[in-house]
Amino acid sequence: MSTAARGTRVLVLNSGSSSVKYQLIDMADEQRLASGVVERIGEPGGAADHTEALRTVAVELGGRGLGLDSPELAAVGHRVVHGGTRFTAPTLITDEVLAGIEELVPLAPLHNPANVTGIRVARELRPDLPQVAVFDTAFHATLPEAAARYAIDTATADRYGIRRYGFHGTSHAYVSRATAALLGRDPADVNVIVLHLGNGASASAVRGGVCVDTSMGLTPLEGLVMGTRSGDLDPAVVFHLQRVGGMGTDEIDRLLNKRSGLLGLCGDNDMREIGRRMAEGDKAAQLAFDVYVHRLRRYVGAFTAVLGRVDAIAFTAGVGENSAAVRGAALFGLDSLGVTMDPVRNAVRGHAARLVSADSSRVAVAVVPTDEELEIARDTYALAAAPQGG
Repeated sequence: MSTAARGTRVLVLNSGSSSVKYQLIDMADEQRLASGVVERIGEPGGAADHTEALRTVAVELGGRGLGLDSPELAAVGHRVVHGGTRFTAPTLITDEVLAGIEELVPLAPLHNPANVTGIRVARELRPDLPQVAVFDTAFHATLPEAAARYAIDTATADRYGIRRYGFHGTSHAYVSRATAALLGRDPADVNVIVLHLGNGASASAVRGGVCVDTSMGLTPLEGLVMGTRSGDLDPAVVFHLQRVGGMGTDEIDRLLNKRSGLLGLCGDNDMREIGRRMAEGDKAAQLAFDVYVHRLRRYVGAFTAVLGRVDAIAFTAGVGENSAAVRGAALFGLDSLGVTMDPVRNAVRGHAARLVSADSSRVAVAVVPTDEELEIARDTYALAAAPQGG
């Protein structure tokens, strides 16, 4: 009997280092039946570990009549941050696959261990259910070598797995397809620049549904200015901080990942607060905003050149969906690239996908709310429900 015949519900789990987020989605109509988060894992007042956290999830779902023992539960989908070059598509989890994800921990030391723990506990709770890993890096596995390779010694790069992997892949995949749908076109016929702007931020160039370039690299540190991450940086800055500043590797890591970006520039990593400070004439906040927008414009220009023809630019995630100021400033004056914003449309807030470009704009500009959990659920259900060869 296929998984689809047993049930139509998918539990999506996102196991972080100190939290477990979950959503239960009925794939018959893609309705969310439940969602929540267990936070402060391993901290006073929180769950002792991921086992207890997932048991808490099971109890919460059970209290709503949606327990993990339900015959309607078809599969569990897990967000996994790094798939390396080995896992380039949603993958049914086996012991061998789990071991492979563990082997990739050096590429994502802050994320993959928690992802692995979540998978292990979920398999213990429901060993009979198909469990699927959906990788943040998978959508970017189609990058051509010219985009994926760093210009360093090839033997060294291959030995240590140094290349551009990209992240936020489930969001970029979902938004690029949703943008094509908004335009009433087949994704295979549409070229889209996706700007995922949250506390973490990344851009992608998607040609006909296939990612051909992205801003993040070996790690999520490369690319756009983010809430607390620097984004693109001359690598010699690291050597300078070591030699002149006497800083160690871990200290520099914390600086670039936790104390840089908007936070490093003005002391705030919330674009709403930065906007409020700008309105009061705060020069540091204005500079942070200007640096953030300048980097965005550079990537829009670069990815326009990569794609050759751009049909749409899509903004998504917290800042992308909610900051009209960022959208307006990022694309201001780009009429020569075929981009003309409609300031009235751009100022209107909403929860649905919508166009904010002028009718005369050759390139459509869209605001498309992302839905990474639904993307994971779709991938999970499609794989778990498919007949498995033997």
